[in-house]
Amino acid sequence: MSHPLHAAARATYVVFAVCGLLLASWVARIPQLRDHLHLQPAQLGWVLLGAAAGSLVSRPLSGPILTRFGQRRTVSAAGVLAGVGLAITGFGDVAGLAVLVAGLLVIGFTVSVWDVAMNVQGAEVERRLGRSIMPRFHAAFAAGTVVGAALAAALVALHVPVAAHLTGVALLVMIAVPVAARGYLPEQPEQPDPVSAGRRGALRAWREPRTVLIGLFVLAFAFGEGAAGDWIGVALIDGHGAAAAIGSLGYAVYLAATTAVRWFGGGLLDRYGRVAVLRCLGIVTIAGLLLFIFGPNLIVALIGALLWGVGTAFGYPVGMSAGADDPRHAAARVTVVSTLGKLASFAGPPLIGMIGDHVTVLRALLVVAALQGVAVLIAGATRPLRPQEAEVRTEPRVGSPRP
Repeated sequence: MSHPLHAAARATYVVFAVCGLLLASWVARIPQLRDHLHLQPAQLGWVLLGAAAGSLVSRPLSGPILTRFGQRRTVSAAGVLAGVGLAITGFGDVAGLAVLVAGLLVIGFTVSVWDVAMNVQGAEVERRLGRSIMPRFHAAFAAGTVVGAALAAALVALHVPVAAHLTGVALLVMIAVPVAARGYLPEQPEQPDPVSAGRRGALRAWREPRTVLIGLFVLAFAFGEGAAGDWIGVALIDGHGAAAAIGSLGYAVYLAATTAVRWFGGGLLDRYGRVAVLRCLGIVTIAGLLLFIFGPNLIVALIGALLWGVGTAFGYPVGMSAGADDPRHAAARVTVVSTLGKLASFAGPPLIGMIGDHVTVLRALLVVAALQGVAVLIAGATRPLRPQEAEVRTEPRVGSPRP
């Protein structure tokens, strides 16, 4: 690996990990924010919608922003602004609900743009390396969330105020992201071309069948990931009669499986190709869900959670890579794919909850299995573009089977 490429890969790892750290830091302090501001469950739900709303609004704008300012400047600015939002969120713990919501809106808006930009850079690094490394970048994000949650737990135990905690993390983020982004690969002077520039490129990407299918594929896998985070613990406790600690263990098993596959499994993509691997993993997800839902005891259910984690590991990161196959249109297409994927975080919790009111949460998870079946059917959309369909580089095409 050449030195600039090595530096870009290292920078991408850092940016992904710091993003995870930032998000986990404020999420881990939700119980304290709720208690200090005396929020009822319904009020807390609306507050949390602030971050999600900011993310959904800004995500379609990410492509034009990235096209206009480039990956390095976009990520640097997003990191600084997200840090400001985190500090405002922490200050909301003492200043009141309006300040808290304002901070969450800033976080949601800026992290959404940050997400698209870092995935486009990750796809470019992956393409130049000629091997599947995008899942490892997403594993770094997961590692960042673990560090953020662990740090928060320690500071809660030490009775460190929310404002002090989040302000400290904010300062770290505001320094680390711009410094790391200096290692990004330089922008290609010929990119973006006039066809894909700005709003025209973004609108054009929404009309491309392949791009939309990749987005729907990512939505199905993101729905599976989101459902795991929202409902594994509840389903184990209510559906399988598990103790609360086992409910937490079930999600930990899921996360460990997902992170391990993302870190160690990239070679499967290079050896067998995206489509074959993704279809196999979709089937693994379905098998895991069926074991989780219908397993006769907790051991089988936990094995199901493990397979569920293995199966959903590649969906989101490989979808990002597929959307960015042609670097000339990467910003616009990744915007579309990630926007559709983000819809899962809005549709998932209420859908599973409403169905769960009628058939139990455990049985409601069959919806996740059904969506995975759809994902298996449309996984062919992630097949790498043929040379005549995309800009050809000298590096090997990532995800294609090797001779």
